[in-house]
Amino acid sequence: MNSKNISWILRLVISALFIVSAIAKLYPSPYFSISTFEVKQLYPLGFSEGFAPYFSRILIGIEFALGIAILLNHYLKKITIPATILLLSVFVVHLSYTTFVSGNSGNCGCFGELIPMTPVEAIIKNIIAIGLLVWLNKLLPKDGKSNFWLLKSVALGCILGLFMLAPIRPVEEVIESPISEVQENLGVVADSTSLLTVEIPETEVPTTNVPTVENPEVEVKKVEEAPKKVKSGYEKYFPGIDNDKKILCYFVPGCDHCMETAKEINEMRKKDKNFPPVYVIFMNEEPEKIPTFFEFAGTKFPYKLIDVIPFWTELGNGRDTPGVKYLWNGNEFTFYDGISDNKFNGAEFKKTIKKPLSELKK
Repeated sequence: MNSKNISWILRLVISALFIVSAIAKLYPSPYFSISTFEVKQLYPLGFSEGFAPYFSRILIGIEFALGIAILLNHYLKKITIPATILLLSVFVVHLSYTTFVSGNSGNCGCFGELIPMTPVEAIIKNIIAIGLLVWLNKLLPKDGKSNFWLLKSVALGCILGLFMLAPIRPVEEVIESPISEVQENLGVVADSTSLLTVEIPETEVPTTNVPTVENPEVEVKKVEEAPKKVKSGYEKYFPGIDNDKKILCYFVPGCDHCMETAKEINEMRKKDKNFPPVYVIFMNEEPEKIPTFFEFAGTKFPYKLIDVIPFWTELGNGRDTPGVKYLWNGNEFTFYDGISDNKFNGAEFKKTIKKPLSELKK
């Protein structure tokens, strides 16, 4: 095989690497994926909420542009190959620092959520790509007649295309508030545009067992010791959530693991009449799937729908869905998240919500 054929194979491989990397950062939907990339990859690096949306789109646009430029015979040795090596070198330095500080864990984000890759795996991939580029540079002849404006147009076109594909929009924390306070207390979910009449059944006023002369054997029920009430920060979503025991869940409407967790929680709730009320914060990603979500779970929990970035921020750095919190008077005692080591454990959770305060560890 002659050098020309080898050089084209190398160019195709490197082009595919960059284009696939850029496309993967847009999976399963551009705005969701880019916002997730910003929160999980850029925020921990110190990028501000105002700058991160611009940087993320420019970076992915450059990846697309380099993937195309490597196939063009315009300033290939003078601009494209050196720029590609420089970008990969920056990634290697960043990933090496991340590995040194935080260890080889989590997804580096090189291929978004489509192809999870650890930092060390990404470092090896980038070093191999740099080696291929150096080899390619040696095989190629000197640049011939080149058109700088063509390269510039490709770069600007790719970057502008990203801003059009995933426009930066003002972040609204609460996208929808479909439940009134009365409906929340009753566990009813209704469409925000509809009118709903709720009939509250008459209930007897509960009596307290107090010993009297006529009935001296009646025992006074011991009041359960409870933690001091604090502000959890979730009252802005669900008024009254800081009173008594509550369960707060973080779900994505189209997430299979979230649906399974919601179903398991509902099964637990049906078997325990004293089970704490359940509230859900949904990410604003495929909200049209919420009815299907509740149909699968077997019930409708009170919920709020919030935008992608506030959702990840509320969930917490390094955490993933499904998330399940156990709150008591606003105090957080248990927080499950993701599908790995800290995933929701139903058997353990049932025991936790029954434990007295003295056995719970904050």
